[in-house]
Amino acid sequence: MSNGFFDFEDIVRKTQTDPRGFMAECDHVLNGRLTRAAAKIASDIKQKRVVLLSGPSGSGKTTTANKLAEELEWIGVGAHVVSMDNYFLTVNEATHPRDHKGEIDYESPKCLDIPLLNAHFAALTSGEEVLLPYFDFARQRRDDVRAAPLRLGKDEVAVFEGIHALNPLLLGGSAESQWRVYASARANIYDNRDLIYKGTWIRLTRRLIRDAKFRGWAGDTTLRVWASVRRGEKKHISPYKDSADIVIDTALAYEIPVLRDFALPLLREVPDNADRAPEMRQIAPMLERFPPLPEAWVSRKSLLREFIGLEERVNE
Repeated sequence: MSNGFFDFEDIVRKTQTDPRGFMAECDHVLNGRLTRAAAKIASDIKQKRVVLLSGPSGSGKTTTANKLAEELEWIGVGAHVVSMDNYFLTVNEATHPRDHKGEIDYESPKCLDIPLLNAHFAALTSGEEVLLPYFDFARQRRDDVRAAPLRLGKDEVAVFEGIHALNPLLLGGSAESQWRVYASARANIYDNRDLIYKGTWIRLTRRLIRDAKFRGWAGDTTLRVWASVRRGEKKHISPYKDSADIVIDTALAYEIPVLRDFALPLLREVPDNADRAPEMRQIAPMLERFPPLPEAWVSRKSLLREFIGLEERVNE
């Protein structure tokens, strides 16, 4: 469980000899990253009242934002988590940005109300009250009735979470009063010198399972969307990750053994003509090399719960 990579043999050994201790150790490592991030943010709270947290699909941004807020609360800093998805503009077929296929490009930052975001960053930094918007995804429109007021008190910050949080278009003139945080599953898994599981595959595996559990999607549906998501990442997210003040690797060394039995059936059902099918044919054999770990042993507070959900009852 070192910087930037995991060792396959180490994962197998710990999974087989002390699985619960291994899982607790991994959770502790990630919590340590969040604790250090919170301490850094708290160190300059008078100047920086807005935290911008970005990351690609499957990075665990939502859980990371909430856990970061909890860590801030522990050290006396009030934290309000704001989803930037609520700043989406009401969908307009005539004005929304289009992708290379002529379809609405939902990965573009121009789908967001950028002037409103800039105004809210400035107002919150100045101690003024703002009305946080609410976006109704079912109707694809802003619902102003459900807008909520927010004013930052003394020793409070707002954590804005969204894939475009580091995009310069959204920084306005307030960059010096903002913390920039980038979260993603960045660790690759190596067997000796051989790369057997990429960090990108970890995110895709998370996404496959979450889409199946919470959206009822088949694996090929996720893959069809994933192609667009990856194009959007390379264009709108990756170019700005190096501007982050804080980088948080959300990968957990035990997660592939847990995700293995969730993901394999989804991958096996992917038809040969599906988008990125050849890549899926690479992933499944690698997944099979990992010994499985039961979902019931995953802590209710684990970041992995964002993707596999909560059991009604976790066995002890």
